[in-house]
Amino acid sequence: MKQATAIIPARGGSKGVPRKNVWQLNGKPLICWSIEAAQAAELVGPIVVSTDDAEIAEVSRAAGAEVVMRPAAISGDAASSEDALLHALENLDALPDLTVFLQCTSPLTHGGDIDACIRTLIEAEADSAFTATESNRFIWNNKANATGVNHNGAERKRRQDLEPEYSENGAVYVMRTRGFLQSRHRFFGKTVISEMPATRSWEIDSPEDIRIAQALAALSAGRIPGNAGVIEVDDDRVSPGPFDTGPGDST
Repeated sequence: MKQATAIIPARGGSKGVPRKNVWQLNGKPLICWSIEAAQAAELVGPIVVSTDDAEIAEVSRAAGAEVVMRPAAISGDAASSEDALLHALENLDALPDLTVFLQCTSPLTHGGDIDACIRTLIEAEADSAFTATESNRFIWNNKANATGVNHNGAERKRRQDLEPEYSENGAVYVMRTRGFLQSRHRFFGKTVISEMPATRSWEIDSPEDIRIAQALAALSAGRIPGNAGVIEVDDDRVSPGPFDTGPGDST
């Protein structure tokens, strides 16, 4: 039973990288990778793109997604993803049991990763869930006076003996819709983690990230389920020059 609606926020502006959501990766816009991953997920029904941009809307409809046009008031650099999700839900004919938030900056996501996150939430009877990768690194802060965050530097453990930690990868978030409408935040109530491998956990925020994602995609034996092939870079759609990632860049 498909009880989840996927919402993909994709505004036209991007302080960090102009027109990022319509970059051409392997001959198709970045937004299409997330749409196709959602289409490949067994537990996802409707797929909705929230945007303020006519080109993104046209591309998304052509790829098979519904589109909710977003007002300018929640489309600027200060806009949060939650703003886009809430607006999209308000404009649906019916509320889904579950809301799946996908970021179009995570093109390596499989349909199976989305299903796994949904199932993790359901089986744990949780309220919210997100994808993350396990980390066993030694974390420090304050580089001028370094202090161990997850370890005591004076009692050095083996890396494999560290308590596992998890790094949010930004790919998939699942929320019980009514709870999300009340909390107005993606993390609420009982929150659980659905693990994804590091090889599918790369976010696209710069041209350099595309090249790294291309190498990671090659590890998937030339084809990624839910997507179409290895990423290739169309340099005509990659803006040259310095990049300054700003807030709300993937909304």
